[in-house]
Amino acid sequence: MMIRVRSRDGLERVSVPNPHATVGDLRVLIESQLRVPSTNQSLSRNQNLLLAKTPEQLRQLADLSDSSASLSSLGVSHGSIVYLSYEGERSVAGRPPVTPAGSFGKKMTMDDLIARQMRVSRQETPHCSSVSFDRDAANAFQLYVNDTLAFAVKRGGFMYGTVSAEGEVSVHFIYEPPQQGSESNLLLLRDPEEENLVEAIALGLGLRKVGFIFTQTVGQNKMDYTLANLEVLQAVELHAESGLQEWVTAIVKLEVNEDGGADVHFEAFQMSDTCVKLFKDGWFETEGIDDIEPKLSKMKKDVVVGGKDTREVDNDFFLVVVKILDHQGPLTCTFPIENRINPVTMRALKTHLDRAKSLPFVKRISDFHLLLLLAKFLDANSDVPALAECVQAQTSVPEGYQLLIESLANTS
Repeated sequence: MMIRVRSRDGLERVSVPNPHATVGDLRVLIESQLRVPSTNQSLSRNQNLLLAKTPEQLRQLADLSDSSASLSSLGVSHGSIVYLSYEGERSVAGRPPVTPAGSFGKKMTMDDLIARQMRVSRQETPHCSSVSFDRDAANAFQLYVNDTLAFAVKRGGFMYGTVSAEGEVSVHFIYEPPQQGSESNLLLLRDPEEENLVEAIALGLGLRKVGFIFTQTVGQNKMDYTLANLEVLQAVELHAESGLQEWVTAIVKLEVNEDGGADVHFEAFQMSDTCVKLFKDGWFETEGIDDIEPKLSKMKKDVVVGGKDTREVDNDFFLVVVKILDHQGPLTCTFPIENRINPVTMRALKTHLDRAKSLPFVKRISDFHLLLLLAKFLDANSDVPALAECVQAQTSVPEGYQLLIESLANTS
């Protein structure tokens, strides 16, 4: 009889002359005919064996492990497919083309096999149990987009805060990097030097980067999607870059209220685990997506959605809703914000310090955006963390730093 053997190398055939052959006989024949040592073989009738990544998974899936068992007793007969996993490399000469049923001669590759196992479904539970926005930080972000940009162009920022052991994310400030926004696209012109200063400040404050926030334009409100495919690509790239399981993606947009007016509305999501994996593995198509509906993401290979093979996935399958809360955080947000239309100058520093003269000095500088301006004139490795730690603990600022900051303010 003839047994078909599928491995990562494709489909091969093994001739089994004895109709009463055992699993052990098959191993010997595979070794002699396919040149895979019998001691290096994992055999199964389950195709998932080819997707196993750990020794434990191999052991669980290798159901043809009893060498004394007859093939017939295990349901293996003429024409049956047995799946073979092995370590190492071998030369495969004269391998016949793979022609699985229904493929009309199309060769089945390992990528095809993996693709058939990649299923996209909705993830019901986020890793982030909730996200709470500092009221002042959230208000400063939306006010600029509403009052200055009129929600006509997109705007984005990175959220910094804390993550609790229970997966609760608290956002205490929003850093707005250099960027160019249009009605449908947001280009982040990221400045590594400035971002290093932001990270130094966050470290001193006991905070970390926890998410990405961006706005949708009024033109997008007429579209039938939650996130457009370009937004999914940008959001999942940043999520993957972060390495943070609780990473949050937040959207700010205008929505029509019951009175016919417009209200600013916040929504929060996580990109699903499947979405992040697909991105890391390079499945997302990034070119030529202008010819599909914005509510769909295009894959380079077929995935299974609702039992059907497709390369176009509704973006909503990639979104996991996160509950939104708000709080009053430890920082103020009254200092002019970086990388907006009007540059931040030392005159703004002097005005800010004069306005808060009655407060302790540490209170006067307890604003991330003010600390970011100061950081550009101080030592990022020592001065910036030291000042941020004073703000975090609300302890007195050393007199030397006070004199330096006031001197900088007076240069205007």
